[in-house]
Amino acid sequence: AVFSCFSSPPEINDGEGHPSSSHQTLKGTSRWATSLENLLEDPEGVKRFREFLKKEFSEENVLFWLACEEFKKTQGKKQMQEKAKEIYMTFLSSKASSQVNVEGQSRLSETILETPHPLMFQKLQDQIFNLMKYDSYSRFLKSEIFLNHQKSEEQEENSPEAQTAAKRASRIYNT
Repeated sequence: AVFSCFSSPPEINDGEGHPSSSHQTLKGTSRWATSLENLLEDPEGVKRFREFLKKEFSEENVLFWLACEEFKKTQGKKQMQEKAKEIYMTFLSSKASSQVNVEGQSRLSETILETPHPLMFQKLQDQIFNLMKYDSYSRFLKSEIFLNHQKSEEQEENSPEAQTAAKRASRIYNT
């Protein structure tokens, strides 16, 4: 199959064929708690998750996942080769500084870096995603980092400024 990296991404659906606007109403920690996908779509969520993984000494997992996402958007063979090599050297090579633990890694040789394609790391990325999803993500939701952030969000929502802003907004829309 030929993958075109120039087509625009389709509208993201929630599986039932509805655009995922219903999920957009949730913000912050309540959105993060619905799924790892939602957490990884939010820069603030990624930041907190990385903070947590650093304490668990497994930050390389989310960094690898983010690097693979970035790689899929890379265009031009030369840029792809450079980025693929960077991902390989950083996360996959036996001498990698931030080596991720994935199966099939040993079968990835530097020769594949010569002919890169957007989904060349997909299998390994999926493995790492599942590792995070079934392992560190559930611990993250119980962690102090997550719970403290949740608490500070609730305090902001209940602060007098937030309430007056909400009242102002409702006044504007009721005119």
